[in-house]
Amino acid sequence: MKRRTFAVIGLGTFGSTVATELARFGNPVMGIDIDEKIVGRYADVLSEAVIADGRDELALREAGVGNYDVALVAIGEDLEANILCSMSVKMLGVKTIWVKALSKTHHRILSKIGADRIVLPEQEVGQHIAQMLHNPLVRDYVSLGNGFHVVDLTVPEPLEGRAVGDVKLLSGYDLRALGAMREGEFLSCESGELELKTGDKLLVLGRRADLRRFGDDLLDEA
Repeated sequence: MKRRTFAVIGLGTFGSTVATELARFGNPVMGIDIDEKIVGRYADVLSEAVIADGRDELALREAGVGNYDVALVAIGEDLEANILCSMSVKMLGVKTIWVKALSKTHHRILSKIGADRIVLPEQEVGQHIAQMLHNPLVRDYVSLGNGFHVVDLTVPEPLEGRAVGDVKLLSGYDLRALGAMREGEFLSCESGELELKTGDKLLVLGRRADLRRFGDDLLDEA
């Protein structure tokens, strides 16, 4: 797989975390920040670290941002700087642009500008944590878009010995079992014959409302 190149503009907590993780995966990453001390901190971690004002299109052009496949605008707090930077990156012709949003109103503005993906990290992490706090059986979940999610549920004792294909197990929820993890091994649920054991990690696909009802009902039985 051809490695993509990344430019991360704004090396605060969010931006620096994304940049260093991308670099750890072996990707070429350029980090940009207006603060010299912050840039110096990542000079030996990223492929390139540049001191530049994200609001300045000329500075971004000279840094070579337009040559990167993906740009992440991670400037926080300063709404004006975030929007100006997003517009500049778009003008430079970067193919894929992700932007950190500060609010839902900001999200709408970025959509109009043409950002490919808009991230509300605090809100998304908050929702993620709330879901797991609400139901201890939910270990993790992933949004697939269009209202669909995959949820990783811990199988409670009442489901011990139940086959995944048992019509009573998922009936009324409009859900699909994708598989289960047991002692580090993935077990397919395709045939419907897999018998669940307490502690299995069951992967279930469906819409949020159905997944929530199913998870809550499992919790009541546990």
